[in-house]
Amino acid sequence: MQCGRSRRVCRGPLWPLTGLLAALALLAPAAHAEEIGSVSTNFRMTGSDKVVIEAYDDPQVEGVTCYVSRARTGGIKGSLGMAEDPPESSIACRQVGPITFKGPLRQQDNVFSERMSILFKTLHVVRTVDRKRNTLVYLTYSDRIVSGSPQNSVTAVPVAAATPIPVK
Repeated sequence: MQCGRSRRVCRGPLWPLTGLLAALALLAPAAHAEEIGSVSTNFRMTGSDKVVIEAYDDPQVEGVTCYVSRARTGGIKGSLGMAEDPPESSIACRQVGPITFKGPLRQQDNVFSERMSILFKTLHVVRTVDRKRNTLVYLTYSDRIVSGSPQNSVTAVPVAAATPIPVK
């Protein structure tokens, strides 16, 4: 590292600091999911692979909960968060109470995202408003830095005709 005498500026390799900051950013909390249940699919001595069912409440639409099932890799890497989970997932969103809106919705908006591997893969849930049918449509898919997965799942929650969906 080189430091100038007249100025208090030091120059040197910043990659260790950049890597540390990137790692800390990845450890930030993801979308809050409530695990409802799971089943083991592949036994391992160090921890089984599972299919988990998680519930996500839509943060902008009270009375709607999305249930997402997805594969979770077990083993030592899985328990440390280092394993890359498969991109397969399924979604079912349901009305679980009176539907009320916290404000106008965007025509299409990312509702949730959760990392599926420590660096590269993210699970997304996107909400789209079908104005013509007064319906909320939810899509789940995963993406990667290099290439995403075409595997996806879709579900819809109709809203009573007496309650039009407010759209920005």
